[in-house]
Amino acid sequence: MRSLLFFLVWGVSAPLWAAHGYALWGDLKYPVGFSHFDYVNANAPKGGELRLVSNLRVSTFDKYNPFTIKGSAPAYLTDLMFDSLLTGSLDETASGYGLLARDVEVAADGMSATFHLAPQARFHNGDPVLALDVKYSFDTLMGPHTSPSFKSQLEDVAGLDVVDERTVRYRFKKPNRELPLKVGGLPVFSRQWGAENGRPKSFDQVVADVPIGSGPYKIGPVRFGKDITYVRDPNYWAKDLSVKRGTNNFERITVKIYKDNTARLEALKAGEFDLMRFFSAGDWARRVNGKRFDTGELVKAEFKHSLPSGFQSYVLNTRRDNFKDVRVRQALGLALDYEWMNRQMFYNSYQRVNGLFGNTDCQARGVPGPEEIALMDPWRKEIPAAAFGPMAVAPRTDGDSSLRANLRQAQVLLKAAGWEVRDGALRNAQGKAFEVEYLDSNEGGARVISPWARNLEKLGIKLNFRPVDFALYQQRLQKFEFDITSLAYAGTHNPGQEYADLFGSAAADLEDSGNLSGVKSPAIDALINKMTSARTKTELLPACRALERVIAHSHLLIPQWTAGTHRIVYNSWRITKPATMPPYAQGETWAIDTWWAK
Repeated sequence: MRSLLFFLVWGVSAPLWAAHGYALWGDLKYPVGFSHFDYVNANAPKGGELRLVSNLRVSTFDKYNPFTIKGSAPAYLTDLMFDSLLTGSLDETASGYGLLARDVEVAADGMSATFHLAPQARFHNGDPVLALDVKYSFDTLMGPHTSPSFKSQLEDVAGLDVVDERTVRYRFKKPNRELPLKVGGLPVFSRQWGAENGRPKSFDQVVADVPIGSGPYKIGPVRFGKDITYVRDPNYWAKDLSVKRGTNNFERITVKIYKDNTARLEALKAGEFDLMRFFSAGDWARRVNGKRFDTGELVKAEFKHSLPSGFQSYVLNTRRDNFKDVRVRQALGLALDYEWMNRQMFYNSYQRVNGLFGNTDCQARGVPGPEEIALMDPWRKEIPAAAFGPMAVAPRTDGDSSLRANLRQAQVLLKAAGWEVRDGALRNAQGKAFEVEYLDSNEGGARVISPWARNLEKLGIKLNFRPVDFALYQQRLQKFEFDITSLAYAGTHNPGQEYADLFGSAAADLEDSGNLSGVKSPAIDALINKMTSARTKTELLPACRALERVIAHSHLLIPQWTAGTHRIVYNSWRITKPATMPPYAQGETWAIDTWWAK
């Protein structure tokens, strides 16, 4: 399913005419007037119900507004209820096709993008989608009550003008290859959402007001703390568009909430819902079994994808004094014995993450090329010297490598950074012991963190496991009140301005930003700027590879693991799927978008 905030980008050769879509570095796969996407069943029957389990870590929801900072909205609400100007396909890495926008044109100088709205576009209340609604949505998302990630990712957007009733023009501060599709992917909602007596409330006060979007589903029956049902809008304005044909096939989508993993797994085995994606290797290997699997009602399947590997990692908060020295951060990574964990705990089902851009053209390998050196050279004093050598590779403990050798290397690094073992603990020159906290919202995380903690103990470092409920966990991350945590960052084939939110200096002090590591580096800022301003793939690749090298050699993140498949259990007696999965589908959202009821 598309993401409402596209991480798609567009190339340099801007059209001078209105076009039905954009491609990144070449032609769109689907021409003008195409019938439907290749990966859907255009004749899929409509009706029935898809019963899902929430994919969020929160155990409940307390609002319907997914864009404000405080509180938790129900799973899948954004994608199901809000259309955007453009939508992507799941068999291309970088494309966008008209949805709310009938067509779009980008100025020859790349300084603006004009969208012409489809005249038939309607909100759930029957009102037409007008230019004023697009402007209201943009202004609201860029306002004070929404996540700062909107502001970071759209930093180069100068503003939005209403040209006429159904035409808007986004103005850009500078040419930026990704901005036309990034603004095209923003959610659009009605000016009437949350209005009282014809006047809009402050957006942070729009909490339980039912969203007025233009997407394929509306909110149906709700049992707070238990489940929410989305009901397909029979008057959905875009149901016959080529980009929507064969999608949104279920009459109802019910998302159930379970307070712990054991209850969720047992509910699946009992037939309480129809589809579940698995992230636990232990559950997948040992506990996905039972009578319904034996009869063929429940099917256990792995679907191979071509998505970026992402960079699921332990995040070290460099705002903390213990982590300010890169040698200390590197030492912590040397104590993680991934090979033992994969063998003993994960059933050899994962591959090690390495860098930011694994499984994409942006992935850095070997020594940097001349173009990468040229980008990094002005910042030699700001960049770890190792970044100018071979690409960082995560430590290993197999073959000619061993945990003992890694720990010895870690001891050397720690000593060089001013830490030595005295009185049974690793201490700095002031005698302060090295003690840090690992923050998690899941008590089950203790099992995974324990082997690392045991190895750190051999270095004299005490790692305390601190589980908290998700609301507090979320609050502490927003305020950067943690030492170490674990996050799964989504990868992308087309990196852009979102990396300013993840690693940019300006985001480091911005509450609720994505810069959890707290890194502030003019070199990283410059490389992100080079990456986002690239006008061709030839310009892009050296910039993103140089960025990956600098981040990896800065040891801000300790890489974890990834899988090349989606592990899914589904009820084959109730639901069915298209013949093949598109290569860039995101797990269970593929089922929500394109499967159908039997």
